[in-house]
Amino acid sequence: MSTQAKTAPKPGGSLIARLIHRWGFDDERDFVLRVVQPGLVGLIDGTVSSIAPIFAAAVASNSHTAFVVGISVAFGAGISMGVSEALSDTGEKTGRGTPLVRGSITGGMTALGSIFHTLPFLIPSTHEALIVAGIVVAIELLVIAWVRQRFLNVSLRSSLIVVTLAGAIVLAIGVAIGSS
Repeated sequence: MSTQAKTAPKPGGSLIARLIHRWGFDDERDFVLRVVQPGLVGLIDGTVSSIAPIFAAAVASNSHTAFVVGISVAFGAGISMGVSEALSDTGEKTGRGTPLVRGSITGGMTALGSIFHTLPFLIPSTHEALIVAGIVVAIELLVIAWVRQRFLNVSLRSSLIVVTLAGAIVLAIGVAIGSS
């Protein structure tokens, strides 16, 4: 936290602003640097990077194999991204918070981003699981676009285009590899 005195949010301010202040952050910028940005990096990585191996496993094999691959990817990527974030910045010069907290946020969100579209592969029918997982991925991409719009002031339209394009490219790679 900065050495500047905290100012209480204005009465009648947004619920998010009040919660940010109550949780001990100086302001929304502080919250974005310490929580939103590391969480968003994890969510994007977990969602997008895990699509290819999970869908490749489903197309090449079956729903159970896709589930096992997805859980493995989720935990492996979560640990990897958490450690990477923690080691990338001590937080002293940037004010981004402690490495342990940032790494935990990034790693946890990476794992969640992978797990959400892995869970549909508990459905025994691979075809049905692929459809449900595709819907879950679409919802994940919408959430990412909304968070970018809300906290980073990126237009929702451009954000949707970028995250959808990235997701579609990775999905195509996974399906192509799984079909080979």
